[in-house]
Amino acid sequence: MNPVQHFSRNARGRDLAVGDVHGVFSKLRAALDSIKFDPSVDRLFGVGDLVDRGPESDQVLDWLAQPWFHSVRGNHEQMAIDFARGELPADLYVRNGGGWNVGNPQHVRAELADAFDSLPIAIEVETGNGLVGIVHADCPLQRWHDVHHALIGHNGESLQQCMLWSRDRFDQENREEVEGVRAVIVGHTPLIRYSSLGNTFYIDTGAWIARENRPFTILDLETLQPVHQPSRGLWP
Repeated sequence: MNPVQHFSRNARGRDLAVGDVHGVFSKLRAALDSIKFDPSVDRLFGVGDLVDRGPESDQVLDWLAQPWFHSVRGNHEQMAIDFARGELPADLYVRNGGGWNVGNPQHVRAELADAFDSLPIAIEVETGNGLVGIVHADCPLQRWHDVHHALIGHNGESLQQCMLWSRDRFDQENREEVEGVRAVIVGHTPLIRYSSLGNTFYIDTGAWIARENRPFTILDLETLQPVHQPSRGLWP
């Protein structure tokens, strides 16, 4: 698995990023239909956490098989990997929404783990307005161009954990920009409205929280503006 996957500019259609899906793929499909997503020319990038919590997590392999859909690994994909390897207790996994997978036959758990293990930790997409990075939780490095070498270096596992789990930037309201990239798109932290700190954009608006019926945020990577359910950020 290459920890960073690079995509050239999409000259034919739109490049869009969507917040955490968490197993509500029908709702995502409806959102894509509402913005006239065209799979023949458009591409959709996920910020990870495609599974758990929602009722349709078992559709994830079908989505990952689509040539227009690409995603980084989230902490919930990592939990599925760890569970399949016997490194995560079933009760803890269930408490975090993994009950659907705990009930799967072993060969299905292994198939899911293999698919998730092939997902990159970071994605970078060329746009007409500059390079855009995508990770699940945070990029703690000052320079985006250090990400690849750092992930394969001797502290790579620690950095990967941070990129999958950290909320330090958000909790500290850290507005320092990540150099060498126009924006870094993340999920992981469910917010009422999409928001930004410096050039880090938070796009998990909790569409998977059924009781609140929140919308997906889908961001155009060229303009960094939402094309689905636009709303202002929490911070000016």
